[in-house]
Amino acid sequence: MRITIFSAKAYDRASFNACALPSGWHLRYQDSLLNVDTATLAAGSEVVCAFINDDLSAAVLERLAAGGTRLIALRSAGYNHVDLQAAERLGLAVVRVPAYSPHAVAEHAVALILALNRRIHRAYNRTREGDFSLHGLTGFDLHGKTVGVVGGGQIGLAFARIMAGFGCRLLISDPYPIAGLEELGARQVALGELITSSDVISLHCPLTESSRHLINAASLAQMKHDAMLINTGRGALVDTPALVEALKSGQLGYLGLDVYEEEAELFFEDRSDQPLQDDVLARLLTFPTVIVTSHQAFLTHEALAAIATTTLDNIAAWAAGAPVNRVTSTA
Repeated sequence: MRITIFSAKAYDRASFNACALPSGWHLRYQDSLLNVDTATLAAGSEVVCAFINDDLSAAVLERLAAGGTRLIALRSAGYNHVDLQAAERLGLAVVRVPAYSPHAVAEHAVALILALNRRIHRAYNRTREGDFSLHGLTGFDLHGKTVGVVGGGQIGLAFARIMAGFGCRLLISDPYPIAGLEELGARQVALGELITSSDVISLHCPLTESSRHLINAASLAQMKHDAMLINTGRGALVDTPALVEALKSGQLGYLGLDVYEEEAELFFEDRSDQPLQDDVLARLLTFPTVIVTSHQAFLTHEALAAIATTTLDNIAAWAAGAPVNRVTSTA
């Protein structure tokens, strides 16, 4: 069985090559993003393995199916970039990695909070230039602050447990009941209450039609003045131009992003020798209270190993006629 892996970086190759493959399986790595032009690179592959910024629209899926592909194996939890109705029409099964390391993403969210609060990024640059002054580096105690967690899944709860260790008050918003909140000292509340009551808000919910631009001009205006917003979920959970306006006015005090709505043509590549063409992102990067990382929250040895193992297990289960972790348009 031939498996073509798109958007393959060195760390993807290392993690997949470390796994034992069944006899007759062959991995083909493609550095390029999957799109309508590169889909022909998968010709003859029964399985295409795609990542979060690969294009899996109807036009791309049609080309893949015409080339012999029968399975789309996502090496991500999210699948909002897949036209599932088109996949079903074309007879393409779609499987995903529902969980790999919730700790990796949760810990990165905490890292963003600490770096923003204590101005680690500014202090790092200063001391390297011989500036050991402290002006502009004042932070706040996390102990006793109210932290709002949007999304009560594995990542959201892992994040909540860490913040509980700092002595924070925890509010969690999720459309479904969440078990085990009493031991965390957390309360499940409506999103509106979380937004108006939290000093720090961290997004850990999936991207759906109802959650798109969950954070927008209206919700930003309802936040506490000088609040901190962290997004390690999906870029389109926030209306990015609205963030710029809230930062300019001082309504939003701190912003940590590991994801960006228009990241597909930017992230995961070295573009340091080119002018940044995204004016909104360029404006965000000018604020001293903003940190943007390039979708690296998942990037730990443990998470990469889990992604590779689960992806290959998903392919094996599909080949055996008993698919697991399958997603459909009605899921």
